[in-house]
Amino acid sequence: MQIFVAGGAGVIGRPLVQQLVELGHQVTATTTSPDKLGLLKELGADAVVMDGLDPVSVDKAVAKARPDALVHEMTKLSVPTGLPDMKHFNRWFAITNRLRIEGTDNLLAAAERYGVSHFVAQSYSGWNGIREGGWVKTEEDPLDPEIGTGFSEGAEAIRHVEDAVIKAGGAVLRHGTLYGPGATDYQVEALRKRQFPLIGGGTGYSSWVHVDDAASAAVLAVDKEARGVFNIVDDEPAPASEWLPHLAASVGAKPPLRIPKWLARPLAGDVVVTMMTEGRGFSNAKAKRELGWKPRYSSWRQGFEEEIA
Repeated sequence: MQIFVAGGAGVIGRPLVQQLVELGHQVTATTTSPDKLGLLKELGADAVVMDGLDPVSVDKAVAKARPDALVHEMTKLSVPTGLPDMKHFNRWFAITNRLRIEGTDNLLAAAERYGVSHFVAQSYSGWNGIREGGWVKTEEDPLDPEIGTGFSEGAEAIRHVEDAVIKAGGAVLRHGTLYGPGATDYQVEALRKRQFPLIGGGTGYSSWVHVDDAASAAVLAVDKEARGVFNIVDDEPAPASEWLPHLAASVGAKPPLRIPKWLARPLAGDVVVTMMTEGRGFSNAKAKRELGWKPRYSSWRQGFEEEIA
């Protein structure tokens, strides 16, 4: 197949391009940076500079590639200096939010214009399940709308990409929190500086997935022309009280400090407090059943030790 990967130089894009090429597909991969064209060519792709927020740029790239399938992996989490400002998620995710709204619309318009038969896009299912009921959610459970929180704009952008892609007959892959090459650098740095504390009882659940496993799910979604929403997470959703100390130990950091919610809220913001005390994890049963997906790392425990240490 001829497959177009928008965001091919990203943390999921790189292993996705590599896996598609190894399977014999013809891949066109995009980046916003001319400096990364060489990397994409080394992976075996036709490399293109494209601005996902510019409809003309998107139209030109898709028109030239004329793909059979299009995979949307565009994100932009900018950390100019030091650690990200997790207290202000809306600001940190501002460009990614635009890519999930404007970028998605631009890609879908080009896909329709040039007869692309299938569309796959990434979404998110790390800790943001609806905060009521059980601790582990399926695709039938709604995501939390995050109204009035520092993640409200991110939640709105996620809703947009999901609604638009499902309406177009495509597949949405809700990735858990990513780890692996390029995905957890800021978390590791924060742990080593003892700036990533455990909040309250650490009762909030999260789901994780290695970047290679996230990429393999996209390969299957393309191959099977999947439709609908799929949680792409490992087998072990877990509370912060379990995964955070394990991550610290895996990278040789001291155990994380523990601080109460009342102190954490003005320091870290409401999103981090919610994540660590009220977050919901996700089940991967549907992805295993309908895509035949099986993560190489069934648990973050093994993955942290082998990939981040």
